[in-house]
Amino acid sequence: MPKNDPISPKTLELIRAQMSRRGFIAGAGGLGAAGLLAACGTGTSGGKPGTSSSPTAISDTGGTVRWANWTLYLDYESKTKKYPTLEAFQKQSGIKVNYKEDVNDNDEFYGKVQGQLKLGQDIGYDIVTLTDWMAARWIRLGYTQKIDVAGIPNKVNILDKLSTVGFDPGRNNSLTWQSGFAGFGWNKQKLPGGIKTLDQLFAPANKGKIEVLSEMRDTMGIILQFQGVDIESNFTEAQFMNGIDFLQKKISDGFIRKVAGNSYKEDLISGDAVAVIGWSGDLFQLNSENNGKFEFALPESGGTLWSDNMMIPSTSHNRLNAEKVMNYYYEPAVAAQVAAYVNYICPVKGAQAEMEKIDPALAKSPYIFPDATALSKAKVFRTLTPAEETTFTTAFQKATGN
Repeated sequence: MPKNDPISPKTLELIRAQMSRRGFIAGAGGLGAAGLLAACGTGTSGGKPGTSSSPTAISDTGGTVRWANWTLYLDYESKTKKYPTLEAFQKQSGIKVNYKEDVNDNDEFYGKVQGQLKLGQDIGYDIVTLTDWMAARWIRLGYTQKIDVAGIPNKVNILDKLSTVGFDPGRNNSLTWQSGFAGFGWNKQKLPGGIKTLDQLFAPANKGKIEVLSEMRDTMGIILQFQGVDIESNFTEAQFMNGIDFLQKKISDGFIRKVAGNSYKEDLISGDAVAVIGWSGDLFQLNSENNGKFEFALPESGGTLWSDNMMIPSTSHNRLNAEKVMNYYYEPAVAAQVAAYVNYICPVKGAQAEMEKIDPALAKSPYIFPDATALSKAKVFRTLTPAEETTFTTAFQKATGN
């Protein structure tokens, strides 16, 4: 993966004003209590869950769209306390958007609305933004509405790599909001030779100073690919458990200092960790804030590509207006504005050219606009069955001591 060009002062100011969105989903996908509890609640009676025709769209213009997203995941102006792109959309469309940073954890959010979804009651949102594996659950359970291509003509702008996924072939129920890589991060001063393979990550000299992610699909996705497993295919439980054995041995042998969420950033800065399995957006920020001290690369055997996805709940009665919001954010110029703030992989074709007008350095960033070669080195961890999700997550938690 190519190195970044120098970051402009304007961009650096934006980066320092943020905290990583991925910090909120560290360890997500586990069997937390919130994910297993059905939330009680009341709401306006809706249509039958799982049917795209039951909830009725109220109108083409006017009305309020209620959108739940992650914290610090949309361009924000601290002086005005507003979201510039959202303000522009509301002005040009006449549609009001009630935007809430209400998603702090996939399981936690699902736990709050699960009961209402089952009953077909309004959950209070017309758009939700959830990570691949949770999006897969909603679609599998019939908790999303099919999106109308006629209502989202900009859907054609989605990157080819993201245009079809196992949990939603053809993207009929979801659209990518932002994406990111999981791969190797390291201190260039301590490891000038870099890291390209798992063998290099677990070199004897790094023993006790390595950290891996508590997000199962990212850590295990990298290990499994190193072992020759295609994580996008129907790999077996035996293959997965072979990867668990590898991870458990590295932990018991003292190579892995910590299985961490976003806290690995602080450990890299302090020097307690010299190398990690980490996220591209984090390493982008670390590198820009520490005079180019850190680097990120996708493993030669393959990294992972994760995404957060916009979906319209089955209980929403405002599909047409929700589609207008989704369509707006797939305009390349708008997508570039968002990417300049959040610094994750932009899923929209044409946004890179628009970014040239905002910040040429960011337009060259491989963390925001990876080329085809980089994208070919990352795979999406396949959708698990409910039984596999329980078995695999339990094994991972046991191996990591959680």
